[in-house]
Amino acid sequence: MSDFSLSDLERIVASRAKASPEESWTAKLVASGQAKAAKKLGEEAVETVIAAVSQGRPELVGESADLLYHLMVVLNIAGIPLEDVLEELQRRTAQSGLQEKANRPS
Repeated sequence: MSDFSLSDLERIVASRAKASPEESWTAKLVASGQAKAAKKLGEEAVETVIAAVSQGRPELVGESADLLYHLMVVLNIAGIPLEDVLEELQRRTAQSGLQEKANRPS
């Protein structure tokens, strides 16, 4: 199993976001703004779905990595730490998924 974590990715994204957009894809996405980064996240989400239903394991692994990376960029731009997302997941998983969904505000 890899020692690499989403926290590692968060730190890398934060560091690269500060670089010159001419030197870093991350910095270029950040400089382009949230709308552009969110659009790229959506594209990667669609590509991940396509890989899940009609491609093989390597494609799904690759697209999943792209999806997680672009999510981290979007969170970085929004100033939302990964810890906030993990805390929300922890809160939600303290009960069954069906119960959690029923308790969501409409």
